[in-house]
Amino acid sequence: MVQRRTILAGIPAAALFAPAVSRAQAGFPDRTVRYIVPFPPGGLTDIMARLVGQKLSEIWAKPVVIENRAGGNALIGADAVAKSAPDGHTLLAITMTHTVNATLFPHAPFDFRRDLTTISVLGSLPLVVVVNAEKSPARSLADLLALARTQRLNAGSSGNGSPPHLGLELVRGVAQAGDNITHVPYRGGAPSVTDLAAGNLDFMVSNLPECIAQIQGGRLRPLAITSATRHPLVPDVPTVKEAGQPALEMTNWTAMMAPAAVPAPLLAKIETDTLAAIRDPEVSRKARDGGFTVEGWDRARSVAYVAEETARWARLIQEAGLRAD
Repeated sequence: MVQRRTILAGIPAAALFAPAVSRAQAGFPDRTVRYIVPFPPGGLTDIMARLVGQKLSEIWAKPVVIENRAGGNALIGADAVAKSAPDGHTLLAITMTHTVNATLFPHAPFDFRRDLTTISVLGSLPLVVVVNAEKSPARSLADLLALARTQRLNAGSSGNGSPPHLGLELVRGVAQAGDNITHVPYRGGAPSVTDLAAGNLDFMVSNLPECIAQIQGGRLRPLAITSATRHPLVPDVPTVKEAGQPALEMTNWTAMMAPAAVPAPLLAKIETDTLAAIRDPEVSRKARDGGFTVEGWDRARSVAYVAEETARWARLIQEAGLRAD
């Protein structure tokens, strides 16, 4: 017995742990996987999460349940994942918002850089400057900028520090509108777009998937798209550069994350299966139909990109002096 203990003492802990991790990887998942979306249903993050989650349910032969946990500027859902058991059974859907939050909310209950890790950047998309088709007199981006200089306008967003919020701040700066534009934050993109369509807001810089149905239904009028090139879903809508405002160019994206403490073999399996899901022809087609450019980047590229985005927005937030409302 003494000899056996001596032999085990000479084996690295990682080597002793490896068989257990291997078995866990082989049997993963062994129960329902929670894919937490920190926004209400219907937004861009929710759309992509449901597409990928449904395919992962097929690949894993286990349910992948989309759990919408909105609130706290998307911090509540992210915090739940950051503090969940690191066994791969709880995943997080994020957008550019979370890289902004890392700076905008320095006292958040978790550390975005330390407590979470990226699995894959799934898709990217432009934003579109939109107004209510019936009530707004703006027929072009130039019209809207002129209105912002002379009238008080209410602009919605999916929350403080969200891409739509940053977009309207860019509009404020280009128009030199100052206090004429009032930011109205919502708990997600879908409810803000609904209020714009109802005539309760004057304009938005909205994520395209969140407003495409309202555009196609004639309730919203698109003035310009923030991508470098026109988008196939709205081919007649000029880019902001074509409209004479290249400073308004920006791109949003959505990604999958997991607790940083999930063992590397499990992260690798989730990565492999997630890439298979997003690259599935039917999933990719539905994502493109919803306004996304399908990315499906591997983990190394995705981790580096999210870190770059976090640093980029930190610089801009500090330079502009933005604060959480």
